[in-house]
Amino acid sequence: PGPARLARLPLARVKALVKADPDVTLASQEAVFVLARATELFVETIAKDAYVYAQQAKRKTLQRKDLDNAIEAIDEFAFLE
Repeated sequence: PGPARLARLPLARVKALVKADPDVTLASQEAVFVLARATELFVETIAKDAYVYAQQAKRKTLQRKDLDNAIEAIDEFAFLE
């Protein structure tokens, strides 16, 4: 399997988002793949951390307040505030 199979996000969509940035003139397929994979890992990490707050509230479904709690509590997410 090639790099396209290792990423779950559609690489064409990621490339379109990259090209939408006026500061970007060129983006290799490898760079698009790395961005897609990094995004997937970020979403997985924040979702796992937010799920802890959902479990504390005895819920199985993530809500916005769970994400907000994770962002407030975890220093790595301070840039999202």
